[in-house]
Amino acid sequence: MRKSSRKRTLPPLCLDAETAADLMTPNRGSLHADTTVREAIIFLEDNRLGAAPVIDEAGRPVGVLSEADLVARVGYPVARPSTDLDMRLEDGHEVLDDVNIKRMRVRNIMTPSVVAVTPEAPVDKVVKEMLARSVHQLFVVGGDGALSGVISFGDVLRHLRRARVRAARPTQTGKRKKA
Repeated sequence: MRKSSRKRTLPPLCLDAETAADLMTPNRGSLHADTTVREAIIFLEDNRLGAAPVIDEAGRPVGVLSEADLVARVGYPVARPSTDLDMRLEDGHEVLDDVNIKRMRVRNIMTPSVVAVTPEAPVDKVVKEMLARSVHQLFVVGGDGALSGVISFGDVLRHLRRARVRAARPTQTGKRKKA
């Protein structure tokens, strides 16, 4: 018995959002540039975040701190520091003790680039920006430049839906046309 050569075509995917505001997750918290690395690690873990925006005194984003930044710039495996922290990396990197983690500031290890859009930005612009800049998160800022939310790839994926395909209906001539 042969399989049919007709392939089943699925309706195309589309986003069920129109603007950045529709896609974004409201700001769940951010870090100040003067926050210690130890406080930042605890914040990320407590909030189950892989990254957090870093803001200035006016609430404007100035960078992002991610788990990758912590590992790459500090050599610190992301785990809550204990009171008797003694981080000796197996490959002979510097010993990071609790005192160093308490003194080191987020501004020294964050990624200082900010990719942002306004809440009114159309979703196609949002996705194009994320892809063109190879970023996992995009900041949404209001007219005053203050952070109002974040859009992650997860947010985009949660809004993907199959397009609704209407059944073909007959026309006055008797031929069927798609709706």
